[in-house]
Amino acid sequence: MLYQGNIRDYLSKQPLLFDGAMGTYLADKYIQFGGESCEKWNLRYPERIKQIHKEYIDAGAVAIKTNTFAANAGDHFTAEEVGKVIAAGTQIAREAIEESAGEQILFGDIGPVLIGDENDAAERYRLPVDCFLEQGVRHFLFETLDNIEGLDEITEYIKQKQPEAFIIVSFAVSPEGLTRSGCYGRSLYQKMMNVSSIDALGFNCISGPKHLLDLMYKLSREQNTKYISIMPNAGYPAVLDNRTYYEAHHYYYAKEMYQIAKQGASIIGGCCGTDPSFISEIAKTLQQSPLPGRKTYSADGSGRSVNSVVENRQTEQSIPVANDGQEVKNYAGKDNLRNTFAAKLACGEKVLVVELDPPVTPEIDFFMEGAAKYQQAGVDAIDIADCPVAKARIDSSILACKVMRELGLTAIPHMTCRDRNINATKALLLGLNVEGVNNVLTVTGDPVPAAERGLVKTMFSYNSAVLANHIRTLNEQIFQNNPFMISGALNVNAVNFDSQIIHAKRKISQGIDVLFTQPILTERALNNLKRAREELDVKILGGIMPVVSYRNACFMNSEMAGIDVDPRIIEMYQDKDRAQGEELAEQISAQVAQEIAPYVDGFYLITPFKRVELILRIIKQIRGLLDR
Repeated sequence: MLYQGNIRDYLSKQPLLFDGAMGTYLADKYIQFGGESCEKWNLRYPERIKQIHKEYIDAGAVAIKTNTFAANAGDHFTAEEVGKVIAAGTQIAREAIEESAGEQILFGDIGPVLIGDENDAAERYRLPVDCFLEQGVRHFLFETLDNIEGLDEITEYIKQKQPEAFIIVSFAVSPEGLTRSGCYGRSLYQKMMNVSSIDALGFNCISGPKHLLDLMYKLSREQNTKYISIMPNAGYPAVLDNRTYYEAHHYYYAKEMYQIAKQGASIIGGCCGTDPSFISEIAKTLQQSPLPGRKTYSADGSGRSVNSVVENRQTEQSIPVANDGQEVKNYAGKDNLRNTFAAKLACGEKVLVVELDPPVTPEIDFFMEGAAKYQQAGVDAIDIADCPVAKARIDSSILACKVMRELGLTAIPHMTCRDRNINATKALLLGLNVEGVNNVLTVTGDPVPAAERGLVKTMFSYNSAVLANHIRTLNEQIFQNNPFMISGALNVNAVNFDSQIIHAKRKISQGIDVLFTQPILTERALNNLKRAREELDVKILGGIMPVVSYRNACFMNSEMAGIDVDPRIIEMYQDKDRAQGEELAEQISAQVAQEIAPYVDGFYLITPFKRVELILRIIKQIRGLLDR
């Protein structure tokens, strides 16, 4: 039967044991499952789902999750289907509980939602939440999350509708503690600690019990005002004949889970790869070796201890957290003494950055000579693109290290989301930091040309805002002594600049310190720049790209994404030879620099067609402007 008591009273006496996996157990149990969405089996095979719930109850599970993890409107379900799946899943779980001995607690299970527009996460959660509330579900588990968007709003909404609700929020982290979106799980955990509508926080999935036990050791030394929930995977999967297997043994799993509970986790259970044998072994272990008194928390988050094993532990220094609405540490500030470029920006001095494309062959002399000439001309940094237009070139980060080491000139490598996953990106950042490169420009990256997509596969598992947040998190966690200053792009040529402003604000909230604009060659771009200056609290470098010929102007205007050229400028290049084209390019670039100077914190020059001497002449003009 359904447990009618207070969950906090239960937790004051013993850990709350959840069930284990549904999807991976279905795949093992029924060969015809074939990777189909297990939530749809609520409608197709309700008796099979009920039988699995009963197996977990018989194994000793006290808390039962509905089979609804992926029942959100998105790729797999329409809004109507979500309602049907949740209604069926709730009914099946209730029947399994009512038909079994003992008392069990029913939790509505909600996985991550697809996030589109900036502020729609809570709205997307509302569909499954409302469906559960209509079914009379009182308690909720939000699991396998990789971000915190919408959680404070949706949990407060639940509490308003169902004040007695007990809400668990659980993040999925890798063995290194990172979520799929590149956030540190402990940072998310700390941010949510102050949300009064959340009763328990914790971690599940991706990692096995050993790594979550290691994480638990750290959590137990922090000031916790929530119950802690830990539900690891069975271990790490192996793939054989296109099927995924978990090889961990339930005896080992139960032993590790006992240690996790001993460290202070009040809520434990299983995730992918676990089955009733795992839960049964945990239940036996807890019965044979009862744990000391538990720590309890009131609804407002204040804690009182009952001989808690985690009480009176020395608290280690907490992770710096950038909470929404609070000041984010600006790594472009003067406190970053090892970053002279950032310090100059922070002091309000205008900076000068020049972009120089990396070579497509190992012949590096021209690039290094060009960088040296720019250094002699007084530029503050060179900016190195990361395989522009998705064509392989010498790696921008390796070149940045070479420039820093041999010339002592600040180098800003572009870092795209196209070619690396989060793990590879972290490895690259670690190497850059060792080499003293502490500036990066995050971009999503140009798509691979259609003709090459059969051979070249892109990643694009995250965008530039997510990448910026990942780097900011690493700054807070491991790069405190030499943090990266994070830059991003701003398209001032966009027709719908409202969306660019929204996107830029999101980037800034994720840790962007500086925005590099696209080249400014139209009146609209200038007006958008002025608006960005008024609305964005960030350093802005104005983009200047010399137009060198009529053909070049037409190409830039027609075939270069994010760049517009004023028709009057295009017309000016008619019938001009190379020398005349460069003279005109110098004049126009100097004029653009003068017009944008009041609205920017520096200038960002882009070298066209290896024309270093042209850029040097433009630099001289801009230097004259700055010296006035």
